[in-house]
Amino acid sequence: MKNKTGFLQKEGTRSFLSSLIAIAIGLLFGFIIMLISEPGSALQGIGILLSGGFDSGMTSLGNVLYLAVPVMMTGLSVAFAYKMGEFNIGVPGQYVVGSFVGLYIAIKWTFLPNSIAWIVAILLGGLAGAIWAFVPGILKAKCNVNVVISGIMMNYVGLLLVIQGVKSSIYESTGAQSQVVSAARAIPKFGMDVIFPESSANFGFVIACLLCVLAWIIMNKTTFGYELKATGFNKDAAKYAGMNETKNVIMALVLAGFFAGCGGAIAYLGGTGKALQISEVLPPEGFNGIPVALLGFSNPIGCIFASLFIAYVNVGGSFVQNIFPIEIVDIITGVIVYFASFTLFIKLMFARHEANKEKKRLEAAEKGGAQ
Repeated sequence: MKNKTGFLQKEGTRSFLSSLIAIAIGLLFGFIIMLISEPGSALQGIGILLSGGFDSGMTSLGNVLYLAVPVMMTGLSVAFAYKMGEFNIGVPGQYVVGSFVGLYIAIKWTFLPNSIAWIVAILLGGLAGAIWAFVPGILKAKCNVNVVISGIMMNYVGLLLVIQGVKSSIYESTGAQSQVVSAARAIPKFGMDVIFPESSANFGFVIACLLCVLAWIIMNKTTFGYELKATGFNKDAAKYAGMNETKNVIMALVLAGFFAGCGGAIAYLGGTGKALQISEVLPPEGFNGIPVALLGFSNPIGCIFASLFIAYVNVGGSFVQNIFPIEIVDIITGVIVYFASFTLFIKLMFARHEANKEKKRLEAAEKGGAQ
């Protein structure tokens, strides 16, 4: 008799349902907070939150794409390192270093033609992020220093160096922030201003999606990617098979840092007047990449859709501010993002449920055979 494959036995199905359930739980808790805060406006508020990404038509959608880029790239950075079995908590530092290098090149390297300045700025911003991730990588590979500890330290070292770098090179004298990139040297729109009029959308979204596709190809279609995943799954077995664990650890974190650095550069080269602030606060985009990676199950393609959801909630939250105080809106969006991190737990519950069903089926088959 041929065994039927259960609906939840498929990996993709479990991942998709887990993400949907996590999102639903987050929205439910957000609604409860609205009920507690303003009972009479809760239904209207949740409706605005869910429809805010379409409130102004293509303009709102364009802003969703714009806001998705930084968390897409930081989420990709977390996801890529996680496949190697490492938790890249150093993403905020890699992101902010990449942001500064990208801005500095676009503003100061005037010898570069406008047509290629943004390309060089993004690539070197990514290189800066890669270099910043190299330090935790080499410490882990050579000295077995925990990546979380070294990553956190590098976050604050990077932040303070960037603040000093801004003050000494691209400081805006009229405010406590950096200069902004001019429209002529920003990432071109390439028609996205026509598709999404009056929005902040630019070609950076396409670049970020292409980098996610590149990461997916590296992970799933190359020998190098196979070695990274094998080393992350079982370092001892990979070493026994002749894989270079030291190289794989370093390269996984360096590539993860490259993606985070590119994300930082893209975010500040959009021509929207975004500037680096002179503040000893790590960029939230770095930490928001963690739920994106979890919601996307550390799949680079999944990070694209997860980042779009996070950005959609943030755009909807901006419209909810007309009804609820900004503090309440921040709590609501934070709760939704937080519960997005529960996808892995829900997926494990599904897997346990299917395992119990299979165990019972085998026990029943054994009893039937004995009779």
